[in-house]
Amino acid sequence: MNRGKWRRIVKRWGMAALVAACGICGLISFFRNGKTDSDGNAGIKESIAVFFNHQMEQSYFKLPRYLEESREENSSLLETEQLLARQFLLYAYLFLEGGPVKEQEDPLMAEKISYQEGEDEDIKNIDEEHLDYGEDALHIEGNVLEEMERENSMYHEENPVEEPDTEMEEVQMAQAQEFEAAAYPAYTYDWSEKWDYESIVSNFYAVDNSTMLKEEYADLNKLLYKDLSVNKQSDGPQILIYHTHSREGFADSVPGDPSTTIIGAGDKLAELLQDKYGFQVLHHTEEYDSERDDAYNKSLPAITRILEENPTIEVVIDLHRDAVAGDRKLVMDLQGRPTARFMFFNGLSYGRKSGDITYLENPFIQDNLAFSFQAQVAANEYYPGIARKVYLKAYRFNMHLKPKSMLIELGAQNNTVEEIMNACDPLAHILSIVLDGGM
Repeated sequence: MNRGKWRRIVKRWGMAALVAACGICGLISFFRNGKTDSDGNAGIKESIAVFFNHQMEQSYFKLPRYLEESREENSSLLETEQLLARQFLLYAYLFLEGGPVKEQEDPLMAEKISYQEGEDEDIKNIDEEHLDYGEDALHIEGNVLEEMERENSMYHEENPVEEPDTEMEEVQMAQAQEFEAAAYPAYTYDWSEKWDYESIVSNFYAVDNSTMLKEEYADLNKLLYKDLSVNKQSDGPQILIYHTHSREGFADSVPGDPSTTIIGAGDKLAELLQDKYGFQVLHHTEEYDSERDDAYNKSLPAITRILEENPTIEVVIDLHRDAVAGDRKLVMDLQGRPTARFMFFNGLSYGRKSGDITYLENPFIQDNLAFSFQAQVAANEYYPGIARKVYLKAYRFNMHLKPKSMLIELGAQNNTVEEIMNACDPLAHILSIVLDGGM
């Protein structure tokens, strides 16, 4: 009997048998029990069974779920066959013409997970206070706080706040409160110390309960010493700023006026990066969040096209504003100006329970992390207290398009437009430090 005929015979029964086996493995994993022997330790047979059940669950449990969804979507038998081939290498070799197939991302599953990604951004599986630094944080030690208070006192003594009597005095006061980029750090980290996994995570990251930071990514050499400088001489934009959630506004945003929303903040940030720091910036203001949960799906093709049309772009910034509890206000006094605080944000494409999210692959996770880490260091050193910890979540958030991709949460819904616009000044300076290779 030739191999082709044998394949056709076995294939007729093979798929049903494999699906049945997969379902049985899933059921077994749910009905696992912790039977122990008389010594209180798991018996050898039970231990082996638990181990293999766990492995089967991790590898194959998504198959019956996918098959159920496939019925609802009227998916073809070919789609199911391809999923089986990805899950069972032996099946691919024996039953599919041409032998094993290369693993490919399934569009249906990717779209469903991306929709979950959109829902996820609005949910914090972490206490809000864990996003903020405590008084024992390295970058806001007591002596640093005292120095900041002393400098603020000196600033107010030299620039007392008085009610203006004339329009000219109002203009002069506004000029006196213009932002001045910090010429030197208020605090400097000692990188000669031992920075192990725990110290890096505790001092720089807030890890959402939905995910975890792999130890391989928390390497100081890969985070701090990665060269992130851009070529300012390129013939075209080097930085793209866009908004997955362009409708996000603030406490006193004017309905119908995008200049008072996150788009207005993007305009201000782009202007500063271009006019003050010498970068060429493209600000994309298209709206994608008419259905908020689907915004990442909708924005991805457009941003991909922009990058294809502008190959000089090296940096991609998705600018958002956060949502916090009503009694929390992300604001600080900086040079006598009320200034919104902000947060850098990373997706890890990794679930704490499920592991790597293969349908949201991102080959640039280490680069993304280096970008936010260096920005966080610059913020902590030059403007202590302005940045919350870098927030890590499970999904990808379209940060796979460029190595230097960043999502920024600028203030929150209860900040004023003035506070947001004031925050663009230190944020632009921080980004320029990193992108000029100043770290």
